[in-house]
Amino acid sequence: MHRQAELAVMAASEEAYPKDGRPEAAFVGRSNVGKSTLLNALLGRKKLAYTSAKPGKTRTINFYLVGEEYYFVDLPGYGYAQIDKKTRAAWERQMNGYLKNRETLAVVIQLVDSRHIPTELDVKMTQLLQKAGRPFLVAATKRDKLSNNQWQQMKGRILKKLDIAEEQLYPVSAMDKNSIFALRDAIIE
Repeated sequence: MHRQAELAVMAASEEAYPKDGRPEAAFVGRSNVGKSTLLNALLGRKKLAYTSAKPGKTRTINFYLVGEEYYFVDLPGYGYAQIDKKTRAAWERQMNGYLKNRETLAVVIQLVDSRHIPTELDVKMTQLLQKAGRPFLVAATKRDKLSNNQWQQMKGRILKKLDIAEEQLYPVSAMDKNSIFALRDAIIE
């Protein structure tokens, strides 16, 4: 894992995004799906990305510089944050603009909870990524909470609901280093 990682930029607007041309891997998912936990596991750090029991804490687009080579980008969670409609609309505009227009964005990792069928918001995000023509992977988090039989059933439901290819889906658990290594290698590739 990369231990040389640091929070480089917390951007509340496009003007604050890094301009150094390094490639970016963006992480997007519902609030409380485990984005910060997954980022910390991928980076081999415990507390670099802020985790909270209260969903919706990420309110900026956070750029983590990894090994001076590329950025992992933590996007605000969607679907839960208890904020007013005006602020939510502004977040959505910023996030959609980033996902559609950011030239240095190399890949998007959409997180879904492996224990639940993806929501309509998850489906809309997948469709946005497909329309934008962005390469993307789906990380099914919290895989350790399911038996192998339960996972096989949920895997089929996730693939069907999101209408994605099986090779795009990565079951992950912060407790299982092999799943983290597999996802990290796919991102870097």
